[in-house]
Amino acid sequence: MGKVAVVTGAGAGIGRAVSLTLLENGYSVFLAGRNLQKLEESKSLAGDFAASAFPVSADVSDPASVSALFEKVRQKFGRLDLLFNNAGIGSAPVLVDELAIDTWQNVVNTNLNGSYYCAREAFGLMRKQDPIGGRIINNGSISAHVPRPFSAPYTSTKHAITGLTKSLSLDGRAYNIACGQIDIGNAATDMTEVMQTGVLQANLEVHPEPVMPVSNVASAVLYMDSLALDANVQFMTVMATTMPFVGRG
Repeated sequence: MGKVAVVTGAGAGIGRAVSLTLLENGYSVFLAGRNLQKLEESKSLAGDFAASAFPVSADVSDPASVSALFEKVRQKFGRLDLLFNNAGIGSAPVLVDELAIDTWQNVVNTNLNGSYYCAREAFGLMRKQDPIGGRIINNGSISAHVPRPFSAPYTSTKHAITGLTKSLSLDGRAYNIACGQIDIGNAATDMTEVMQTGVLQANLEVHPEPVMPVSNVASAVLYMDSLALDANVQFMTVMATTMPFVGRG
C-alpha cells in the first residue's frame, strides 16, 4: 500500500496542487476543506488517480469536525503517513485598532487552532499505529519571518506555527514522528492574483510582485516527504526568486 496523506485546504491553490502531486506519486489522499464541491473538483482533476482521492468536508477550526476527519482516515486505512497542515485564511489590511475582534479570532481559529487540532489528531494516530511514525508538514509562509503592512492576525498566527513546528518536532522524536515547515512566498494561486497588479509594501507604496508556479510548492512538499523518517527538512523556504523578502522593509 502506498502512503496515506491528509491535506487540508485541498479545494484550491496550494492544497489542490499538493494533493494532485501526491496522488500522481502513489499516495492515497484525504482532501479536506469546508467546500465539498471544490474538493470534488480537485478529485476530478486527478484523472486516473482519482480513485485514491477521498474528499471530506471538514472545518479545521472545529475540533469535532477535525476529529471526524481523522476517524475516517483510521477506519479506511488504519494509519496515516503524512499530514500537510495547509488550510489558512487572511484578513483585509487594516490598522490594528480598526481590526474587528471577530476577524482576529477567525484568523487565529483557522490558522493556528486549526493547525493544532489537525496535528493533535495526526500525532495521536501516528504514535499508536504499527509501525509507528509519520510526518507532519506545516505551511508557515514568508509571514512566519516578516510581516506585510497591516497583517497582524495572519503574521501572528504564522509566527506561532513556527513554534508549533518546533514543539511537534521535539515531542515526536520518541515516536518516529518528523515535523517540518514549508514557508512559501508568492505561489501563483487565485489568492495571489492581486500581487501581479500591485500590493502594499513596507513603505506603504503599492507595487506589483513576481510570483512562481504553484507546482514548485507541490514538488517541495513531495521532496520533504520523500525522506526516510530518520531525516527531516526542518524548515524550507520556497519563493519567487525576486520577490521582496530578503531586504523586505
